[in-house]
Amino acid sequence: MGLGETLLAGLLVMVLAVALLSNALVLLCCAYSSKLRTRASGVLLVNLSLGHLLLAALDMPFTLFGVMRGRPPSAPGACQAIGFLDTFLASNAALSVAALSADQWLAVGFPLRYAGRLRPRDAGLLLGCAWGQSLVFSVAALGCSWLGYSSAFASCSLRLPPEPERPRFAAFTATLHAMGFALPLAVLCLTSLRVHRVARSHCQRMDIVTMKALMLLADLHPSVRQRCLIQQKRRRHRATRKIGISIASFLICFAPYVMTRLAELVPFVTVNAHWGILSKCLTYSKAAVDPFTYSLLRRSFRQVLARMARRLLKRTPRPASTRNSSLDLASMVQQVLKRTPHPASTHSSSLDAENDSCLQQTH
Repeated sequence: MGLGETLLAGLLVMVLAVALLSNALVLLCCAYSSKLRTRASGVLLVNLSLGHLLLAALDMPFTLFGVMRGRPPSAPGACQAIGFLDTFLASNAALSVAALSADQWLAVGFPLRYAGRLRPRDAGLLLGCAWGQSLVFSVAALGCSWLGYSSAFASCSLRLPPEPERPRFAAFTATLHAMGFALPLAVLCLTSLRVHRVARSHCQRMDIVTMKALMLLADLHPSVRQRCLIQQKRRRHRATRKIGISIASFLICFAPYVMTRLAELVPFVTVNAHWGILSKCLTYSKAAVDPFTYSLLRRSFRQVLARMARRLLKRTPRPASTRNSSLDLASMVQQVLKRTPHPASTHSSSLDAENDSCLQQTH
């Protein structure tokens, strides 16, 4: 095994370890908290994390074996089963990300009607459609004997058939990536644009309330005022940063592999083995990135992890701080915000809470 294979094997081992640990934590959080698993978004997250966990446990080790040994598993029929699982889980992961993006748009764009628009039962039906689409492509590839060991990617997945079957395989591959990559990417971009517009509108309303509160609180210390303005600026860029990370991670993880698969269909193109394995590792890295992008970095999941850690260590939560200055300042802000007129918004309570927390943190 050369230097390139050693580096790629090390990268794959790191992705495998992070994917197993992070997705297991997401499933533990959903199992521990009934509030998380009973929401529609919780159903989608459980499906995504379970698929990533199966991919890391059942598919990645065989790719690691292929990188290190340069040959497929010796058990009869094992490579076809792994290729079936790889095709199914990869397509299902992309469609699940699109479903999560649509769920986020409904939650942000229609907060009062969100519970009626997308219930856990509706999320289950949506996932049923995603499973059905992924299953159709996987069964079709298995029925046409297009699943096997691909030396260019050192994995059991789709492989180039003999020359007479190339046109049918090319049509199948183009359709697979159109429905499993281009369609989820279009849904992700469209819904993210809508979410960004709503978030920017809410930030503008919060900026108006914050500025009026700071103008009315004339005796506020200049350092507190400056920190609130800095927090206000960070809030404007928070939504853009989160949306940019979700779209960038989808493109970085899936686009190289999809483009390489499409380029492989051209007769005079030969895929370099190191590049093919690297592109496959990037698709696997989506299983390690998604738990942090959609779950573990959110406040609700952090709170559940903290409760689990306290219960494991048998510690009671530390009582909240009772400094008189912070309480007085918080009550002043609440009175000012109640008296200050601002545009009607369905998120007015959340705006007040964020301004209060800003002043409490900076005092």
